[in-house]
Amino acid sequence: MDCCNKLCGLKVGIGAGIAVAILGIILIPVGNNIIHETVTKESVIEPGTTAWDNWVSADAPVYRQFWLFDVQNPLDVVENGSKPKLVEKGPYTYKTRYLPKENITANPETYTISFLLPAGAIFEPSMSVGSEEDSVTSLNLAVAGGYKLFPPLVLEAAIKLNNVSLFQRRTVREILWGYKDPILKGTLGLFFPYNGTYDGPYSVFTGKDDISKVSIIDSWQGEKKVSFWNNTYCDMINGTDGSSFSPFLDKKKPLYFFSPDISRSVSAEYERSLNLKGIEVYRFKLPPLTLASPAVNPDNQCFCTDSVVTKNCTLAGVLDISSSRGQPVYISLPHFLHGSPYLVEDVEGLGPSEEHHVTFLDVEPTTGFSLRFAKRLQVNMMYGPSKIITVLKKVKDYTILPIVWLNETASLDDETADRFKKELLSRVDMLETVQFTLIGLGSAAFVLCTVAHCLISRNNNKLV
Repeated sequence: MDCCNKLCGLKVGIGAGIAVAILGIILIPVGNNIIHETVTKESVIEPGTTAWDNWVSADAPVYRQFWLFDVQNPLDVVENGSKPKLVEKGPYTYKTRYLPKENITANPETYTISFLLPAGAIFEPSMSVGSEEDSVTSLNLAVAGGYKLFPPLVLEAAIKLNNVSLFQRRTVREILWGYKDPILKGTLGLFFPYNGTYDGPYSVFTGKDDISKVSIIDSWQGEKKVSFWNNTYCDMINGTDGSSFSPFLDKKKPLYFFSPDISRSVSAEYERSLNLKGIEVYRFKLPPLTLASPAVNPDNQCFCTDSVVTKNCTLAGVLDISSSRGQPVYISLPHFLHGSPYLVEDVEGLGPSEEHHVTFLDVEPTTGFSLRFAKRLQVNMMYGPSKIITVLKKVKDYTILPIVWLNETASLDDETADRFKKELLSRVDMLETVQFTLIGLGSAAFVLCTVAHCLISRNNNKLV
């Protein structure tokens, strides 16, 4: 009788274990739906969501580190046509993008939101190797710019009249942010004007109607595309601004983002997973094909605008953005990483490094938020031979000379990381824990009751 009671109890236990396990299994799709709905809701750019709090604020400052190239042999280059010898000086660090977005305007009829991104730069002495008044011998911006913009006789007369040369000695502050140029009779600088200016206006999708479109740029400066390349493909504005992407990332798919600094859209590819302050992130990097020559990447054909300088469009690693800047400016990765070998060989002192010079984004895969990034670019200008311009008569070939490279970077701090884990990821983890706990408990109960059932049945048979 006792054995019968025990068997009946075990059968009930087995049934209960199976029921608990089945409940856990049933809750997997239910839990997944809850997780999906929770993340989707919090990823929409509207007041009250996690995405909104991260999007609208400027809590995490962005820093721009600059390394300037100091030309060691300027007279030798001009008088003998020698290779420029470069020494990297830096970093000189500025806090930028510390100002919140302005003119934020919701457009509910199109599920977009528009805004302006104010620009500002504050020098950070504690994060720099010296002061803004440090001097550097660099390419004369007016002479290099005038090489392509002015007739040779006009530029030669201006050079002689103002007693200037191919190179000049300027302070870090002057080269970056501007100085009164004697040739142009105006202010000239690599990033002039900057303080007090705005990027945009931008219009981005909020994701309210379709979360896969969240943060994707609908228009920039009032246009759906840029007009710098005179080509439908190259003029496209694709993706976001890089600060966030749609949730539930698929690591097999590239991330697309638009960069006004290079006047084009680019893509980043998954490299590996990392732990960032206790949060798993996917690292996406700019692939070598981004600035590959059209011979290697035919999609880049429309970015080749000067067949002479680019040696019939075989040049890799450099993007001519003259059409958007009004000056012959060439953008590359620092130290001509992934560029044609002769770019590095035409000067002395460069050492491209994948670790230090590549652009990357660390994105949390569930939410699509970029939690850390490093945008690394190099600004170059070009000069070449001339039979008329005295300071260029000894130059043997077109030279794309590095002037400065920058690392624009930001990362979430400990407080933000803790809040992110508490407010969003902890809820996702809790749902997953409940699912697997129920499955585990049910499975354990099932196994224990089954074993006990077998033992009691065996003893019962012996008694018979």
